[in-house]
Amino acid sequence: MAASHMLFCVWVLLLFMNNAAGETRHYKFNVEYHNVTRLCHTRTVLTVNRKFPGPRLVAREGDRVIVKVVNHIANNVTIHWHGVRQLTTGWSDGPSYITQCPIQTNQSYIYNFTITGQRGTLWWHAHISWLRVSIYGPIIILPKRNESYPFAKPDKEVTIMLGEWFNSDPEAIISQALQTGAGPNVSDAFTINGYPGPLYNCSSKDTYKLKVKPGKTYLLRLINAALNDELFFSIANHTVTVVEGDAVYTKPFVTDKLVITPGQTTNVLLKTKPEFPNATFLMAARPYFTGQGTFDNSTTVGILEYEHPSHHNHKSSKNLTIIQPVLPPINATGFVANFTGKFRSLGNAKYPANVPKTVDKKFFFTVGLGTNPCLKNTTCQGPNNSSKFAAAVNNVSFQLPTIAILQAHYFGQNGVYTTDFPTQPLIPFNYTGTAPNNTNVMNGTRAVVLPFNTSVELVMQDTSILGAESHPLHLHGYNFFIVGQGFGNYDPNKDPLKFNLVDPMERNTAGVPAGGWVAIRFFADNPGAWFMHCHLDVHTSWGLRMTWIVLDGPGPNQKLQPPPSDLPQC
Repeated sequence: MAASHMLFCVWVLLLFMNNAAGETRHYKFNVEYHNVTRLCHTRTVLTVNRKFPGPRLVAREGDRVIVKVVNHIANNVTIHWHGVRQLTTGWSDGPSYITQCPIQTNQSYIYNFTITGQRGTLWWHAHISWLRVSIYGPIIILPKRNESYPFAKPDKEVTIMLGEWFNSDPEAIISQALQTGAGPNVSDAFTINGYPGPLYNCSSKDTYKLKVKPGKTYLLRLINAALNDELFFSIANHTVTVVEGDAVYTKPFVTDKLVITPGQTTNVLLKTKPEFPNATFLMAARPYFTGQGTFDNSTTVGILEYEHPSHHNHKSSKNLTIIQPVLPPINATGFVANFTGKFRSLGNAKYPANVPKTVDKKFFFTVGLGTNPCLKNTTCQGPNNSSKFAAAVNNVSFQLPTIAILQAHYFGQNGVYTTDFPTQPLIPFNYTGTAPNNTNVMNGTRAVVLPFNTSVELVMQDTSILGAESHPLHLHGYNFFIVGQGFGNYDPNKDPLKFNLVDPMERNTAGVPAGGWVAIRFFADNPGAWFMHCHLDVHTSWGLRMTWIVLDGPGPNQKLQPPPSDLPQC
């Protein structure tokens, strides 16, 4: 009896340990060409496993994920696991020339990381040039076994990825723009799960359809994978309850319209109508834009179709009334500020908001556009046809090095980057007032170095140079707390008095308001080299990016792991 009891105890312990440790999940991502036709244009698109959008990556909190990425295309490629903390596994983060050299043609690399303390919706995408326009897919992190959501279990879960479609090759578009200094051509359509929908020419058959039953609850995992556009989203005649942002649970709130920046995810609960409604409802997404340049001013539409209880003796869906949603105006900055202000962390014992209450280091970064002069004896097509478009953080436009910053940091290689990134603007000015006459940026590969576990406060201030614009900033390797935001110039004396240090939202991507500022806090508890950049890829290409280098801590689990043996070489 005693022996069998002991065996049972050992079995329970092993089961518990197995649950706590999680499983190992293996994926193979073949990056390959695939012909895709949209809007009557057939184009050879870069994809993973010939899927557009790409395959789902599903894991549980605590699981180890091993993805072998094989490059079968002519372009260099890397994959970023957007929002995954990558604790001590910075070599698997993915941004080219920051944490790794890219995977070259016919080469492979194994990304190996554990999902620690995260659950919800994230996503993966290529992280070199503009390749993420078609190389992207969802990451679905389920709670640990025997754990539940902090809301009623939905009847079904559905992923909705918003994207952008170009009729011509996006790599040619950005390459030409960087050469001429002009703004790049904009996309030809937005997409819902890869489909533009019926409002575009030659596209009615390419429409995403979500079939639902009356009286059910659906968890919609919304992801903005668009290249250069923040997007409004709405479903006609339906409200949704927001329950999560960037894989962090929120205090639930109800809305009929959302805004999602590129890089962000939002989970919402959709409760369908109790009876068959005799109507078809459209879901739609279109851009939020405040800048001065051109943009894709179009709308992608999908269909929310109710399943009829009897399946017969009813009007065909073609005869049903079609109801369209009402989206905010293109430049509805007030709506955006109001909506983002509703996000609050749960901030309870199980899901605490561990926001730094005191701060070791304060940083003030301007983010915005600028210019570079034309090369001697050449004309260019940027502002006033006498300069090239650029973008910068604290007026430093970041130049990618030719070997990865993390490698240079780990192996002590000099000359790859400098550690003199300015902690505040070198020349203060009226950031949201009349722009200065000289809009030229400095160019360089500069980083900020942080000791392990430094508590950081960073205020990011938009500027009016070449137009005030919203900038969704993404920080790799971290979540951060959004403790404050506002319009105009940040006031270091008055604005901190209004900071939320109780239940601020925790995210990996946050919009710096057009003509305003956002304040974030985080503990630098993850050693490595961590990219921070605008998630509008045109701004990233122009240089709105920088790198934080976080030093090792004293403990064994506070040090960057050694590089893997198959780390690509430049």
